[in-house]
Amino acid sequence: MQEIYVGNVGKVLQNKKKLESELEVKITNKGKLIFVDGKAEKEFTALQVMEAIKLGFSVDKALLLQNEEIILQTVHIKDITKRQDLGRVRARIIGTQGKTLKTLNNITNCEFSVLDNEVGIIGSTEAIEDGKQSIISIVQGSKQSNVYSRAEKQRKRKRLEPA
Repeated sequence: MQEIYVGNVGKVLQNKKKLESELEVKITNKGKLIFVDGKAEKEFTALQVMEAIKLGFSVDKALLLQNEEIILQTVHIKDITKRQDLGRVRARIIGTQGKTLKTLNNITNCEFSVLDNEVGIIGSTEAIEDGKQSIISIVQGSKQSNVYSRAEKQRKRKRLEPA
């Protein structure tokens, strides 16, 4: 049995039956602590899904982690920058009405979620590195347009490379 602290426990409890059937585990809670019980590999996947939900992803997006090709990566903003105005840094990542995240989502084929000083990225193992690099560049102050063009070049190069 594994346990994880989830701040928005309501989202887990609303979708408890769906999560239990999809992940093939038993989910119980004690306050904001979620307990996951099942086979070891199923527990690991369930913990990854709970971590994604904790970062603010929807349950459907978090369940993408069941696929072995899809992984969850977290980027801590404080580890990248020494700036004190983290609200402004988060605003740069999100963009006006979420436009920056939507554009990065389309270019990198990754899902993004910002919670406090963490950015969660869900994507394939190849795409996740581009997504992570894009977030790091924006946090370090690069213009969004430069980040988009670099990510598009990376995507184009990967498409042209023979597998």
